[in-house]
Amino acid sequence: MSFDATPSSPWRRSRRCGASNGCVEIARTGGGMVCVRDGDGVDEGAGDRLVFGPEEWRRFTEEARSGRFDRA
Repeated sequence: MSFDATPSSPWRRSRRCGASNGCVEIARTGGGMVCVRDGDGVDEGAGDRLVFGPEEWRRFTEEARSGRFDRA
């Protein structure tokens, strides 16, 4: 499968992060994909990223909101 995972929107992070660099950042692509990267010390356009399809992203965010990934 081939797709363009180049973000077409700016990278952004949750307002809950404040001044911390310990948060992840997300950006959307023109094809509806969502790119996720570690916001800790990356330069614009640099760093590894995960790419989610729209349905995968919806399921992931639902699970995160439900607390599934919270540390015990």
